[in-house]
Amino acid sequence: MDKLLELVQSKARNWLASPVIDDDTKKEVELLLSKDDPKELIDNFYKDLEFGTGGLRGVMGPGSNCMNQYTVGIATQGLANYLKKTLPGKKIKAAIACDSRNNSAFFAQVTANIFSANGIEVHMFSELRPTPLLSFAIRYLKCDSGIVITASHNPKEYNGYKAYWNDGAQVVPPHDKNIIKEVKQIGSFEQVKFKPIKSNIHIIGPQVEEAYYEEVKKLIPNKEVIAKHHAIPLVYTSIHGAGITMVPECLRQLGFTNIHVVEEQQEPDGNFPTVHSPNPEEKSAMELVIKKGKTVGASMVMATDPDTDRVGIGVRKSDGDFILLNGNQAFSLMMFFILKNLKDKRDAYIAKTIVTSEIVDEMAAKLGVECYNTLTGFKYIAELMGKLEGIKRFIAAGEESYGYMVGDFVRDKDAVSACAFFAAMAASATDENKSMYDWLIDMYVEFGYYKETLLNITKKGQQGEQEIKSMMEKFRKNPPGEIIGSKVERILDYQTLKEKNLQTGKVTALNFPVSDVLQFYLEDGSKVSVRPSGTEPKIKFYMSVRSPLKSKDEFADVTLQLDKKIKGLEEYLLSV
Repeated sequence: MDKLLELVQSKARNWLASPVIDDDTKKEVELLLSKDDPKELIDNFYKDLEFGTGGLRGVMGPGSNCMNQYTVGIATQGLANYLKKTLPGKKIKAAIACDSRNNSAFFAQVTANIFSANGIEVHMFSELRPTPLLSFAIRYLKCDSGIVITASHNPKEYNGYKAYWNDGAQVVPPHDKNIIKEVKQIGSFEQVKFKPIKSNIHIIGPQVEEAYYEEVKKLIPNKEVIAKHHAIPLVYTSIHGAGITMVPECLRQLGFTNIHVVEEQQEPDGNFPTVHSPNPEEKSAMELVIKKGKTVGASMVMATDPDTDRVGIGVRKSDGDFILLNGNQAFSLMMFFILKNLKDKRDAYIAKTIVTSEIVDEMAAKLGVECYNTLTGFKYIAELMGKLEGIKRFIAAGEESYGYMVGDFVRDKDAVSACAFFAAMAASATDENKSMYDWLIDMYVEFGYYKETLLNITKKGQQGEQEIKSMMEKFRKNPPGEIIGSKVERILDYQTLKEKNLQTGKVTALNFPVSDVLQFYLEDGSKVSVRPSGTEPKIKFYMSVRSPLKSKDEFADVTLQLDKKIKGLEEYLLSV
């Protein structure tokens, strides 16, 4: 502890000695140094922010482990250096976007200034825009890289920095590690070119958005059904984020005429005043949109996170109440709709992550479409799309954490087009005199009832990081042989890239990149996946249970059985 404290104090004093650091930041650092309890000082300086599954992300504040103009500056300078080394002699172009978070527009401008000072041609949006539009803009404008300033669905204290490559996808190996190497070679803030060359900075015009809407319109099936049911009430909230700039307009362009926006949440605001956390995965963040849905008689409601790459939906049951679908249910239902309406299945494939519901694998197999699995993070799905481009035809992809993508014109999670598809699904269900809730049960009867849930355990700061490492180590050194009365049949370790069958002893190689993930497959068909979050101070436990569902009449009873099993899994994991 003494050595760690000495290290962080030395780093803090280096910040105070730098002529680049502004006076206000220096005062904040001096305050941290003066506190009797060094915890905050340690948390702010004990390491440098690194690119994880979602890029650079952290709490805003002074220090090497926080989001501020200087850590953003070093990251941008490192990226600029890497781009110039990787693309020598080329006129490099980069696109930049930001969401509604506090300091997002400021960090976007800092990024633009540094790129421009390095001779990079910058194309940036004049105001906040969804992350998927940034991904689209990179490809549309033929840029070499892109940045979006966002911390996605994290609480208001956070901000982040997602780096993209020329394919419109977030950076993957070797680029991410090579960028980090360049960043680490920057020894002082004086090496960062903060002073802009304004002639290198250009504002992106409306043609990019218009082109995006045209791509969405090409993909929507059953357009005649939308025309027939254009007046169904659709309710949407952006939860104070960037989605308000595009989602309602996208729905209008598809022909929907009865769109209701939650007024209390339509104003972009980085303090997210109406919610504890702007995360559509959380029930509390969906309260206002459900209230509005009941008022206007909607059959389905939608909410997007601040940068509009994730969407949560609620569907109305026959008793008039709403049920919130988790990411597995929403993605499965979307695939149920898309694959049933897919006329040409030749060379077609979909993709999902290894922790996403296996009902999708079952569905794809029965409907004659190949399903690929990747590590968690849409950058791996985008990487797969790049490898298969020109060989197979991409249809759609999704993950349990409320991220979905249809069509290949965007290479990241896209809540704008997902909202369009969910609206089209609501219209099609109406045309069948059903609800999307009815469809959900129909899907379970046809393909099996899969039920999933996620248990998050938060461990903040340097101490929390060590605790998470210890938990993963414990699972590896002493893996369970049985969980809640069911034998563990297989263990998949994505760190060693080995799958072990505990019944036969056979060990098989896993064809994936190395990742700190463990999966336990049980004799009764249940599955438990464990992984530290790449973007938040959490360890995540993904639980999946399943059972046949012979008819709709059995749905309530089978739900109780599966819920009981999930509760048992949760109790076991919390006791480990």
